[in-house]
Amino acid sequence: MSERFALVAICSLSLSCWASEPEYMIGSSNPDLSEGAKLLIAGNDEKGIRLTLLGLKSATNNRHEEIALSNLCAGYTNLGDYQTALKYCDILLARNEKAWRAYNSKAFIYIYTKQYEKAEIELLKGEAISPGARSMKIARAMYLDATRPVEPAIEIDDRRRTENK
Repeated sequence: MSERFALVAICSLSLSCWASEPEYMIGSSNPDLSEGAKLLIAGNDEKGIRLTLLGLKSATNNRHEEIALSNLCAGYTNLGDYQTALKYCDILLARNEKAWRAYNSKAFIYIYTKQYEKAEIELLKGEAISPGARSMKIARAMYLDATRPVEPAIEIDDRRRTENK
């Protein structure tokens, strides 16, 4: 998927890498979560999810739990398992309603499943929290492409070609 995107806008070189605008931290107190994030970025969703689930079980603070939930939401979205992805997004949002990445992932899910009204609602919530986030902009662009496609400004006149045959 070319939108490996935002999903794993959630990861980077270390544990605190769950943002599309990553912040870096040396080392990790949760290696499973960190390695799971790296695998999600690399496109190895199944193994990344497996390690992220282990990282969630061994999480020692709320931040690590939220990172794991966000990455699970994204990873399952990448796999096309939208029900499971929504479950993790909703768990995260119940804990932290400012978790814009969950709104972003939900918007992608609704765009993929052509539930555009729901996608718009999630986009508005996420954009209100993090309006400049690159992954929110990608989701908005995908939404607009799906709901208001641009018509070509140039019309090609093929009449000459058919007249000469």
